[in-house]
Amino acid sequence: MPTQLAAQMYTLRDHCQDAAGIADSCKKLKAIGYDAIQASAAAFSTIDAGELKKILGDTGMVCCATHRSWEQLQDVQAEIEFHQTIGCRYAAIGGWGWSGDETEADWKKFAGEFQALADPYTEAGIRIGYHNHSHEWAPFGLKDAPEKIDPSRTPMHLLAETLSVPTFFEVDTYWVAHGGGDPAHWLKKLSGRVPSIHLKDMTISPKREQKMCEVGAGNLNWPAILEAAKASGVEWYIVERDHGDLDPFDSLKVSLENCKSWGLS
Repeated sequence: MPTQLAAQMYTLRDHCQDAAGIADSCKKLKAIGYDAIQASAAAFSTIDAGELKKILGDTGMVCCATHRSWEQLQDVQAEIEFHQTIGCRYAAIGGWGWSGDETEADWKKFAGEFQALADPYTEAGIRIGYHNHSHEWAPFGLKDAPEKIDPSRTPMHLLAETLSVPTFFEVDTYWVAHGGGDPAHWLKKLSGRVPSIHLKDMTISPKREQKMCEVGAGNLNWPAILEAAKASGVEWYIVERDHGDLDPFDSLKVSLENCKSWGLS
């Protein structure tokens, strides 16, 4: 394994509008000190597997994981071929249940479909996983019966209880905290099922507005998070920042330097 650290290319989506932009971004990341990327479908919508494989080879980068849409994963054979071509074993979807109107029954149905979808991928040597945002911590029944709220009955709890290996979880530290959860707790809870993690920090403005920031520049408890990640068997530490104050390349550089100062490499 060339490195434990990788850059989530969604961070650089504005620079990855075509193959030339993706190649240039990978070259810049290599110069910064990254040896691996996570290819986000939202950032790489215009490139095919052959082009991406060539870019990875030319720049000396590894694709440690991807982000694919729920709809893309339904085209199983095409997705298997895509991942085998670029030499990638992990594919995560970037969440589900975006309308906010999904019921507990809807989430159970989704979890069952997701688990069933894993089988053909597993046979091909690929694992599919779920990347959280924060709405997964919204308790069921919040609108209909607030007097009966059980904080342990949320979509995230349901997914943790329903999904099983070989499906995995890609824990995003910022979004766990945004949802009121403890990233270290959830890494421990999902131990052995988190091959990749998104390192993303949270700070607060003087006007009490939550903001994404560079890893190590915010308020998350990184010693606890990294200890839990190591104990949980995390293989890839993927740096991401959806938006923020710094130029995205500068942001990824600062985060990488801070991660290396903590012993990640």
